[in-house]
Amino acid sequence: MGVMDKMRKSTGVILWVLIFSFGLLWMLADTNFFDVLQRGSRTLGEVNGETVSLEEYNSRINYYTEQYSQRTGNSVNAEMRANFEQRAWDEIVTGKLMQQKMDELGIKVTDQEVINMITGENPDPFIRQQFQREDGTIDRVALKTAIESPENKQLWIAVEQQMRQKRRQQKMNSYLQSSMEISQYEVEQQYLRDNTMADISFVRFPYAEVSESDISVTDDDLRSYYDNHQSKFERKQSYRFNYVSFDKRPTKEDTARTLKEMKTLRPDFASAENDSLFLNQYQSTTPYSAQMVAKEEVRELFSPVLELEDGEVSEVITNQGRVFLLKKLEETGSEVKFVTFSMDVTADPIATVDKQAKEADDFSFFAEEDGFETEAERRELNLQEGFATKGTNFISGIGQSRQIMNFLESADEGDISTPLELSQQFVVLHVEEVSPEGVQPFEEVKEQIRSTVISNKRKEQVTKRVEDLLAQNSDLSALASAAGKEVASAEGLAMSVSTIPGAGREPSVIGAAFGLEEGQQSGPVEGVSAAFVVRVDNLQEADIVNLTTSQRSEIRQSLQQQKGAVFMQTWVEQLKKGADIEDNRSQVLRG
Repeated sequence: MGVMDKMRKSTGVILWVLIFSFGLLWMLADTNFFDVLQRGSRTLGEVNGETVSLEEYNSRINYYTEQYSQRTGNSVNAEMRANFEQRAWDEIVTGKLMQQKMDELGIKVTDQEVINMITGENPDPFIRQQFQREDGTIDRVALKTAIESPENKQLWIAVEQQMRQKRRQQKMNSYLQSSMEISQYEVEQQYLRDNTMADISFVRFPYAEVSESDISVTDDDLRSYYDNHQSKFERKQSYRFNYVSFDKRPTKEDTARTLKEMKTLRPDFASAENDSLFLNQYQSTTPYSAQMVAKEEVRELFSPVLELEDGEVSEVITNQGRVFLLKKLEETGSEVKFVTFSMDVTADPIATVDKQAKEADDFSFFAEEDGFETEAERRELNLQEGFATKGTNFISGIGQSRQIMNFLESADEGDISTPLELSQQFVVLHVEEVSPEGVQPFEEVKEQIRSTVISNKRKEQVTKRVEDLLAQNSDLSALASAAGKEVASAEGLAMSVSTIPGAGREPSVIGAAFGLEEGQQSGPVEGVSAAFVVRVDNLQEADIVNLTTSQRSEIRQSLQQQKGAVFMQTWVEQLKKGADIEDNRSQVLRG
């Protein structure tokens, strides 16, 4: 299935394209059409009319990839790059929206403010880090010399720009913070929630005790629930697709190759005088370590090291895609010292990865020609189904993949993807259906509604049963006896918690308990998994008088952080919703 097969398959099409193109070339030769085409579009999109250039987009992606490579020593794969691309776009859009908002609010930074950040009494941390003496003071002479040096002119222009932008952002943050001040009342209420404690007793009536056979659900019940809860069935744009995969994980041959390489290195490891240098030279996946270890603590996988002589290297040990050599250094009565050298079994980039990539590419080409299912059947490939929703990178049947979402978000029904390289496979997708956002049709969610209605009817039956039992047994112990249950208890519950030990997460039950007086008993309380009857045995209410200044400050700071995170996320989302954002990446980069 090579290039010649493709050319033979497409001979008719190619001839017509050549005839048409030959005539078209004469028409365009004397124009500047090809100069414009060669330059290409440099605009990836717009944010309220402000362009997003290809240069700033690529610059940000390159920064992420370089940082990743420096941190890990590894190159960026296709899936990571797709994530970096989306991250870069999101950050650029958010940054431009923030800048536009600062312009709208008139937030500016004066030249004097920038000067103060560099040469003022309390300079910016960046300046302090560069020119601080050991005693913590700023070396003003060195700073003045660096500023006045002609060769540093462009550097200081960049520093000033960064300082101006940083100060502007600080002002913006202060503006936003001022709109979400934490009041004294909020601090005091949080203190009361954290420090008001109760001991409770309760009887629990699980909803699961009602059998599904005892519940009758009609179509009218389902339709009524659907009509009254339309908002629950709103969905974003979604995609249903078929796909085939081409496994690029290491093969038996790859494993054999790695084993052979390790066997070849075994005598070199044994004769190495500097084991740390040896591990570094051959890029061991296990870092160098040579410490005495108690013999009983040596993991079973490495137990062969106990049978070696000092300086001897073990046979190759394999385990879960990794191969090991162990070099024994010394041994005492109860301890042993050894060095571990390891390699991961990786797929051969040509014999395995490139071969599968070519297979996937051939499949994609012929699927376009003959049909996706037809080509999959001809090659005896397993046709699998997937589903995805716009706005999330999780793909059912596959897992997280930004690449797949990039393809789906710009695809139409019937489109076939080029091969997409994931961590362990190449995949080729065929879009079966694109469902627009909106309320899902009743038939699609009917079974989902049935489960909800059954659950609600269970709650109703259990609650009614508890009410009937309470009418005859007002005391908690008598209620438990009549129901064949036991009275459970929980001590030291804080008002701010949401979980009852032994009963699970039940915020509404805890809320009901703290609404009672000491010694008071509740009626039926509908919880998450059961109905409860609760009695407060002991209640220790916190007193604001005991709230110290330091506690007040800690609570305020904690609430400020919580509120700030939520506020910023919501605020940015609102900015995006109200903005005119054009994303042309699919046309410019993938067109």
